[in-house]
Amino acid sequence: MTVNVPLYQAKAELFRTLGHPVRIRVLELLQAGPRPVHELLAEIDVESSNLSQQLAVLRRAGLVSSSRDGAAVLYTLSTPAVAQLLLSGRRILASMLADQEGLLAELRESADTV
Repeated sequence: MTVNVPLYQAKAELFRTLGHPVRIRVLELLQAGPRPVHELLAEIDVESSNLSQQLAVLRRAGLVSSSRDGAAVLYTLSTPAVAQLLLSGRRILASMLADQEGLLAELRESADTV
């Protein structure tokens, strides 16, 4: 049975899924292409059970897909839009930091004149 949810609710669930540092790191690493679990584990400082749990969350959300290559399980981004979303997040953060730097410069200037 499929339950229809409003778009804003579906978006909120997507962003909740992205709200974990290990999941974000996995998605960042997968931007370079498919990676086996052992390579992800070498790059991310977590227990293998924790990584497996986070990969399962990403898979259920449809953000990554998995396939077998012999004994290895390969993960890949489900769509290039995931990489675009991460890039948008980076741009937003850069803009916010630039705004904060501008405000800090203004505060410093006003402190010098007082």
